[in-house]
This record gives sequence, structure tokens and C-alpha cells, in this order.
Amino acid sequence: MLFNQTERKRFVALGLDGLPASLALKWAVKLPNLGRIAGKCEPICAELPELSPVNWTSFFTAQKPEKHGLYGFTSIDPQTYTLSINNFEQVLCPTIFDALGEKGLISKVINLPNTYPAKPLRGMLISGFVADSFDQAVQPPFLLSPLRDTGYQLEADTSRGIMDPDYLFDQVAKTLEGRLNALELLWNDLAWDLFTIVFTETDRLFHFFYPAFEDDNHPLYHKASEFMYKWDRAFGIVLDKFEALPGEKKLISFADHGFAALKTEVDLNTFLIQQGYLEYTQPAKDQWDSTIIAPSSKAFALDPGRIYIHTSDFAHGQITPAQAGIIAGEIAEKLKQLEFNGQQVMEKVLTKREAYGDNPIGNPPDLICTAKPGFDLKAKFDRAEIFGFHGRTGTHTVNDAFFYSSDGQQISSMHQTGQIILDWFNITLPD
Repeated sequence: MLFNQTERKRFVALGLDGLPASLALKWAVKLPNLGRIAGKCEPICAELPELSPVNWTSFFTAQKPEKHGLYGFTSIDPQTYTLSINNFEQVLCPTIFDALGEKGLISKVINLPNTYPAKPLRGMLISGFVADSFDQAVQPPFLLSPLRDTGYQLEADTSRGIMDPDYLFDQVAKTLEGRLNALELLWNDLAWDLFTIVFTETDRLFHFFYPAFEDDNHPLYHKASEFMYKWDRAFGIVLDKFEALPGEKKLISFADHGFAALKTEVDLNTFLIQQGYLEYTQPAKDQWDSTIIAPSSKAFALDPGRIYIHTSDFAHGQITPAQAGIIAGEIAEKLKQLEFNGQQVMEKVLTKREAYGDNPIGNPPDLICTAKPGFDLKAKFDRAEIFGFHGRTGTHTVNDAFFYSSDGQQISSMHQTGQIILDWFNITLPD
């Protein structure tokens, strides 16, 4: 299909991973490009749980988790009890790129989380987190060589974390520059209808140094400020390119969740052990060693706030359906009473049905917990304390996710970002 470039109807989606709307307003007085879009639309809410892979999948499928089947970073094998990292292969419904492609429309996508391993599409795709192999992160494959020539780096190395701020700030600067190189490579021929680019660098830094972005007196504020000016310049280039586009066009910019300064991590598996619902067969080899869940266990948790009742759905589960509801109710009530330094930890503890309706697909949890801002829910298998700090200073929030639409359109939750795109191109997903 041939298009007149001046008549082509276009859509640009600019992802700003982890950006809280409240923080955007604070920085908008200093950053010229952020000032162009911050505060023009109301914040939106993340889907549950408020994780990047869950919410970016809700964007690129235009569906809530109960329809795309992704509920966290990991899945557990019900026979072997081993954990695996979720990726694009666990997404159980079509994407908006599939829907556009069926109409002959072309999508170009840069650094979109949970699109690894990259699948063929009508257009071009560079996968984002959790991409670990360049060869499997790019479609079509002929893009590999020019991307390597530009020095494109899939992901910042965060392994040194809070112990080496200089290294981590340098890493995100390199990935940010790589996104811009890819932008020039994919954008300029204008041979596309939908263009999506995600800057994930804010999320990477916020996890380790979030207070530095809020407090002008923080020791790392200067480094945070230096990064924010680079980041502002980067997405300002996208805004400028959008404004220069001919013809009918629309842009949305949004975050997949909000962020807050960390009060403490909260380990749900340790909580379940202390309450008598979880037992281990032996000490864990590492924090991911879920194979130690004992047959006598009544429940266990997976990151970030997913609790599963240990029923016969699992190879060693002994809880009957009649017992499952009672146990889930007991755990929920006890979690609602959990406090840290006199502060209530949980915002909500929802049942599977309350969170995801009657017919969720995939393997949804029996309980889904959302914490009050500042509490970071975890589910490790090697911790001895419920509360503690483990190298991070910032945590996700359900509310306060940044959102902007060039025409002022307002939405309320993450999956609607994808629906906006489908509506723009007059595409209806099959039921």
C-alpha cells in the first residue's frame, strides 16, 4: 500500500517509564521540553500489579491484565516450582501492532518493555526490558547491523546500583543516547503510521536514587539534575519531530506507573512464614529459589504483591477449594492490619475476582496486594525479616502516572493508552 506522506494519518506514543505526574510538575519549571507537556492532562493509574511488564503490555495490547495474561515479572511452574522471567511469549492476546498491520498500517517501535523476544510485525521493532540478546531483540534482522554501528545498548547495567552512582548515571546516559540514534534511524523516512519510543532511564535511576530527584539538598542532586537536562533534551527531540510532521497527527506521552521515595521493602513470604502459612523444605539457594516451598504450605507469594493459595493446581498443593477461600480471607485480613512504625502498609488486598473479574486468563494470583506509597512489596525466598532495605531508595506507585495527550484527551488507566491508538485509526479489536 502506497501513502502520500502529507496525507498519512500518524500517531506518536512517547513512553516516559516510571515518571510521576507530581515530580514532572516540579521539574517542569526547570526543563523547557517537560514544561511543554507537564500538567496539561490529569495523571492516570497503573494496572495491577503496578509493574513495568504488566503495564507496558496493557499499552501494546489495549487490554487489562485479565485479558493479556501477564501478572508479574515471573511465573512459577506448577509442577517443578521453578521461577521463570516473563516476556513477550507469555502475552496471550494480539497486540495493537498486529491490529494495525492487518489494516496495512506500519508501526515502528523503540525500546518497548516486554516485547522480547521480538516477533515479526508490519514495521520495525527494537525490544526493551527484559531483552538480553541483541540478535533476538530486533525485527526485521537487517536492523541489527546499523544499530550496532550506532553503539545501541539494550539496557543499562544496574548491577552496581546505589554503591556506584557515577557508573549508573553513565550507563543511563549511554542508553539514552542510543535511543536517540535509533530514533534518527527509524523516524526520518516517515514510512510509518504509528511510532512508539520509550525512555526507560528515569525508572532505572529512580529505583536507586529517587530522593535525589525530589530534594535539592540531596548529595546527588547535581547528578540527578544533569541527567534530567539530558533526558529533557532527548524527548524534546521527539516533540520537535512530531510538530514538524505533515498532515493529521496525534501524540500521547505517558508513564506506566508512578514513583515514590522508599519507606521500606516488605517481604510477603517472610510475612506468610511468620503467620504460619508458608514452610520451606530447606534453606534457599538464592532469593528466587521457589523450589523450597513445602507441601505443607498453605500459601506463597510472588513479586510484587501476588499471593497464591497452595491448592491442587500445584503438584504438591494440599489445600482444597473449600479451604482456599477461607485461607485467602484470613491472609487478606492479617495483611490489612500489617503496620510499619505505626503506619498501615496496605492500601488494598483484593481477591482474584475483585481485581480481575470472573474469567481472567493465564495464572492470576488468588490475592493481589497494593501498598500505600513508599512501601515496596517483595516476595523473596531467602529473607528473614519482613521489613528492610536492600539497595534501593524508590518504589512504584499505582497512582500518579504521568499522562499527556496533544489534543487534551483524558483517560484514567494504562490499558486505555493502547485503545486511544486503535480509536485514532478506527480499528476495533475482536471480542
